[in-house]
Amino acid sequence: MTRTAIVTGAARGIGAATARRLAADGNAVAVLDLDEAQCAETVDAIVAAGGRALAVGANVADATAVTDAAARVEAELGAPTILVNNAGIIRDNLLFKMTEDDWDAVLSVHLRGAFLMSRAVQAHQVKAGWGRVVNLSSTSALGNRGQANYAAAKAGMQGFTKTLALELGRYGVTANAVAPGFIVTDMTRSTAERMGVGFDDFIAAAAAEVPVQRAGTPDDIAGAVSFFCSDDAGFVSGQVLYVAGGPRA
Repeated sequence: MTRTAIVTGAARGIGAATARRLAADGNAVAVLDLDEAQCAETVDAIVAAGGRALAVGANVADATAVTDAAARVEAELGAPTILVNNAGIIRDNLLFKMTEDDWDAVLSVHLRGAFLMSRAVQAHQVKAGWGRVVNLSSTSALGNRGQANYAAAKAGMQGFTKTLALELGRYGVTANAVAPGFIVTDMTRSTAERMGVGFDDFIAAAAAEVPVQRAGTPDDIAGAVSFFCSDDAGFVSGQVLYVAGGPRA
């Protein structure tokens, strides 16, 4: 059975890897990001591999844009019953330097975005009597210096996930979260630049702290998301899976 998935923040990094993986699993995938043109590479990769994909430009923090995006996905790919809330930004700074805009922007994209997208998609999931929501949290949810906004947002994603699991379970919908550790992405590259550290050195230092002695890749996260979206995970809900290379997140 072909299902339709929406992956937010899917133009690059973890989102792009997840979109490709869900397409390889047999789903039609809406590749959603702020700039529709930037989704082309992910869409082209999926189509080249024999899958179905649609590029969708939308600001996940804008209620009207989210409603319109969900309607477009339904019309062009089919009713979405899989949702991966991956869209996110960072505005790192120590508390005394952090501005209100830094705080609001991060909480808006991560939490408001996940709320709006989940609210839009749940109607299709409930109607189908089946659904999967996977929210991207982070090991930063446990606290991380210079990331009060990001840590709060990622901790909030866990509470949001568990509440969705309680509310939507009776309709055949599961909700789970994946909390990545250090993953090599453009986002971690920007963190290295902010710190004035070479990216290779940044990766090496991070990997040295990980029990499996390597940094994570977007595909590592995509594999975990794939499991949560599968039929095999139908009795797994409200869980937070730390994908961090070891037992200490």
